[in-house]
Amino acid sequence: MMPSLQFLVPASYFIAAVLFIAGLKGMSSPVTARKGMIWAGIAMALAVLVTFFHPKVEGNYGLMVIALVSASVLAWWWAKVVAMTDMPQMIALYNGMGGGSAAAIAAVELLKLHSGQVEMVPTTLLVASFGAIIGSVAFSGSLIAYAKLQGWMRKSWRFPGQQLLNLLVIAATIGLGVWIMVDGPTPLLLALFFASALLAGILVTVPIGGADMPVVISLYNALTGLAVGFKGYVLEIPALMIAGIVVGAAGTVLTQLMAKAMNRSLGNVLFAGFGKADEDAAGLSAEGEMRSIDATDAAIQMAYAEKVIIVPGYGLAVAQAQHKIWELTELLTSRGVKVSFAIHPVAGRMPGHMNVLLAEAGVPYDLIFDLEDINAQFPNTDVALVLGANDVVNPAARKDRSSPIFGMPILDADRARNCIVVKRGQGTGFSGIENLLFFEDNTRMLYGDAQKVAQSLIAGIKALG
Repeated sequence: MMPSLQFLVPASYFIAAVLFIAGLKGMSSPVTARKGMIWAGIAMALAVLVTFFHPKVEGNYGLMVIALVSASVLAWWWAKVVAMTDMPQMIALYNGMGGGSAAAIAAVELLKLHSGQVEMVPTTLLVASFGAIIGSVAFSGSLIAYAKLQGWMRKSWRFPGQQLLNLLVIAATIGLGVWIMVDGPTPLLLALFFASALLAGILVTVPIGGADMPVVISLYNALTGLAVGFKGYVLEIPALMIAGIVVGAAGTVLTQLMAKAMNRSLGNVLFAGFGKADEDAAGLSAEGEMRSIDATDAAIQMAYAEKVIIVPGYGLAVAQAQHKIWELTELLTSRGVKVSFAIHPVAGRMPGHMNVLLAEAGVPYDLIFDLEDINAQFPNTDVALVLGANDVVNPAARKDRSSPIFGMPILDADRARNCIVVKRGQGTGFSGIENLLFFEDNTRMLYGDAQKVAQSLIAGIKALG
């Protein structure tokens, strides 16, 4: 390598790593998230560009250009056309691609070791094997998560002895990894090793219910980051190591926060069988009846209120009603009504789903509050408007010890003076748990598509003059 390149390549990787960290820091707040994405994009562009000059790149420039151009065009097009409701499954798929690429590179390096093209010290072989396992698990698990979010796999598959089978498959995968380290990687042994790791990801993910999907996505994000970090160690690329470790650490913290928001320990999320809530809830019942309200009466309540809190959920995303809700908010504000938005950490189907939705509609950040910041305001609120949310406002979490979500922190919408729930029908939410909020004395159901309901509320308020 030329002396200038010998300095340029590692220096560029270091700058890219710093930019990745700065970008991730920016993404920690909605106010700076866009800037953080830009910094991360610059870091990725720099890392990709300098890779063309890496000493281990031996003339495969044509294939690299084809891969970069085709993938970039596809990703740009998909990002432009993807609906907000499909964002969680796109994130799940991208997580999987990261883990899959890490596993694929580990497979290539292990095959090179078998053919004698490279040599690995035991530590590097251990890291390569472990990275292959977690990358494969993240890949196959993320594909199952994508299928569930896309609606291709609606049932959570569970059967007797499932946990034992999962442990046996994971043990077999680790055993094959140890075998590779002792006797060296052969094509047959590698095929069995990766097949076992991919199967482990599938078996762990298929029992997951819809209510736990935010935890699952953040968990696989952490695994993908860790796999990429290990890949960087094997390839001796510090930028990959730093970026992977940072993403893995951030994903782990996010997973813990999501688990806490659902009143679960991380150990429970990892080992107790995800999503059990949706089937255990079948025997729950609620007393009383649901009482409906029409849009005209709901508009009058909100127009003459002093304070309104809006609680968005996945139903808002499905109806793509965020812009109409912001129009409704502006109309109420012009009448002197104080309007706030309450966001639960696991609202929607991925971490931050509702924040992204509201940001797209132009809702100012100072109107958006997290659970711990706004719950104390509900008792002094005239109207809580719940739009397509279910478990995150279910008072069963406080009142029903037999409920699968008992103890889960919720938004206290039921403690508002009046609660209006916008819902398309009388069925249960994505998790299948009956919502006791719908039967409260101060709750009224406003049935219909959230966007059409918002339009009716706007028309009703304007008619008041």
